Amino acid sequence: MLRDMPEDFSVCTRLVHMPGAKLVFGTDATAGAHGRNAEEFIGRVQHCGQSPMAALVAANSVAAEAIGMGEQLGRLAPGYAADIIALDGDPLKDITAVRRVVFVMRGGKIYKWEGSHVERGTSK
Repeated sequence: MLRDMPEDFSVCTRLVHMPGAKLVFGTDATAGAHGRNAEEFIGRVQHCGQSPMAALVAANSVAAEAIGMGEQLGRLAPGYAADIIALDGDPLKDITAVRRVVFVMRGGKIYKWEGSHVERGTSK
């Protein structure tokens, strides 16, 4: 995975600056990257020049549209299926806040992490 990062950043940077390009979020496609989505957000913002909001939208509505499910997923709106996360911090001001998930809501049920962020390999 690490050996691919320079090429990934190069492609990402070109697409971020290409008018009209839709850059879809999808870390899970890279072997060994499952569960590392926060790092893709951070990389896109810090290394590729994508705005935090554009990175967040790419992971939601742009991704849903890309798989033909834009009428069912990718928005917080009546009739849409959605999982929701709460973060410790504002990712629009500090993209590393995506590493600090406080809870996940899936199917109307809240799941909370009771350990520390340090235990998960991130610092708070």
